[in-house]
Amino acid sequence: MSVALVILVWNEREALEKLWDSIPFDAVDELLVVDPGSTDGTLEFVRSKGAKIYIQRNKGRGNAFIESINQIESNKIVFFSGDGNEDPRDIPKIVSELKKGHDLVIGCRFIRKGSKSDDSDDPLYIRKLGNIFFGLVTRLIWKTGAYDAVNGFRGFNKDAMKKMNLDASKYEIELQSTIRAGKLGLSIKEISTKEHKRFGGFRKQSASTSILGFTLGLCLLKEIIIGSDVFNEGLKIRIKNLNLIISSLKKFNELLYLTVLDVLENI
Repeated sequence: MSVALVILVWNEREALEKLWDSIPFDAVDELLVVDPGSTDGTLEFVRSKGAKIYIQRNKGRGNAFIESINQIESNKIVFFSGDGNEDPRDIPKIVSELKKGHDLVIGCRFIRKGSKSDDSDDPLYIRKLGNIFFGLVTRLIWKTGAYDAVNGFRGFNKDAMKKMNLDASKYEIELQSTIRAGKLGLSIKEISTKEHKRFGGFRKQSASTSILGFTLGLCLLKEIIIGSDVFNEGLKIRIKNLNLIISSLKKFNELLYLTVLDVLENI
């Protein structure tokens, strides 16, 4: 029984330099750093540490999750962001729960005792309340037992992850994997975790509150429409068409977001 730590980065050198020495690498058996093509020295820093690097074929957090499956030998995976948001001290806790036999282990930032989210850029708690909403919906509809259905700090049994047949390309991968674990009746476990302010860099555009909320809403709608059978052959065409529609709506929303920013900057 082996565990791989997959660190997801994209232009995070500043954060990684502060974070690296606090990561408990001895808690895992394998290390992989996944990067879509950083230009700020992140790759050079990681290489100087002797870590294995995989360059994504397609950008996006979801694609990083999906592509990394075939890049590791271990049968369990912990995904960890290299921006400082996530607490490396909780990596061994996720590893422990995976070794107990759970298929999906999520770091929970809400409601559970000892949990805490970083709300430094969310003064009205819009993002926090939205995240709690998605968690409650997954508990109600798919009996996931999760309060934090959208946190990316999570671990998987690799075989269970493959069964989920994940296809989300960006940050909605977290919600999709939580929902599909519930649909498949897999063992889901949450541990309390505390989210910190990022150590450096910047929040990616696709993770902005408006774009992420819209994307998560589309993901939720899609999962409701396709129903409980993730692998039903008759659903493939419908899923493909839904993905095309969702992709178009995402692009429109991102374009609208950039247009509004441009207007505000010129007022």
